[in-house]
Amino acid sequence: MENSNASSSAGDGNAPAESLQSLSISEQNQLSVRERFEIIRSIGEECIQEDELERLLANKPHPICYDGFEPSGRMHIAQGVMKVINVNKLTSAGCKAKIWIADWFAQLNKKMGGDLKKIQVVGQYFIEIWKAAGMNIEGGQVEFLWSSEEINKRAHEYWPLVMDIGIRNNLPRILRCCQIMGRSDQDELSASQIFYPCMQCADIFFLKADICQLGMDQRKVNMLAREYCDDIKRKNKPIILSHHMLPGLQEGQEKMSKSDPSSSIYMEDEEADVNVKIKKAFCPPKVVEKNPCLEYMKYIVFPWFNEFTVERKPENGGAKTFKTFEDLVADYVSGDSTLRI
Repeated sequence: MENSNASSSAGDGNAPAESLQSLSISEQNQLSVRERFEIIRSIGEECIQEDELERLLANKPHPICYDGFEPSGRMHIAQGVMKVINVNKLTSAGCKAKIWIADWFAQLNKKMGGDLKKIQVVGQYFIEIWKAAGMNIEGGQVEFLWSSEEINKRAHEYWPLVMDIGIRNNLPRILRCCQIMGRSDQDELSASQIFYPCMQCADIFFLKADICQLGMDQRKVNMLAREYCDDIKRKNKPIILSHHMLPGLQEGQEKMSKSDPSSSIYMEDEEADVNVKIKKAFCPPKVVEKNPCLEYMKYIVFPWFNEFTVERKPENGGAKTFKTFEDLVADYVSGDSTLRI
């Protein structure tokens, strides 16, 4: 995909498209179970299990969706724009989103040098970005919870749960969850980092989550939670709704990384910075799979604007607007030499 002038038509481009805004409570109540299911399911690359999700929606008008983040470094668009899109979809379908600000977890994972005060400043910065980007927090459907505060409030509930999870799992099983911290089970870990998966698993039950709405990289600890339900003979398991991981801009980068500025688009980047990064992005002609530019179209541009316009010279047919990602892909794969995105 060659780079040139391209735009997404949606007003001034500073606000999410109207379709992304949460519906009013009365409008939510008019949605059928199937309609709510389709909205929620559209978020996940994987859902474990779909039949459980349908039953949940049939029996609970306002299920609790758990999401969480470690406050660390700068926010890229996978954390920023994608989270706004996903949370607004969830709330439009009647869900209540509990966003876990994992400040203690960031400290355990040695983020920001392990300085809790700095971590909390970054956490507040993230919240303000989501608000500015259009996350619909009206009506109390989105709740931001600081892990350090909430755990201290109900320590008598939290720590016995963490201990029980730790007792019921051997060390190799816990080490397999280290991916959730951006670590490998081969890395040299501190004792605190080994403790981390037990705590994150406990969070799901502590927050009374019906749905775990996290990235595919968090799948292993979410599966640990479902296995824990089998151990304690709990019938209602948390449903895992794992969203796609947006890749970095360079070849072979399966996940956008904050540590590589050339591979990430940050929420505070200027337009000129974004243009430079996109022009240098890996974008093989006629190839769709593992093409980061097309993935950004699919997961950012079309969900946000509902269309994408390519500016072309008059002799090449003039501007062309695509209403669906599938139409864009069809033209791109055809090798249309006038399609330069």
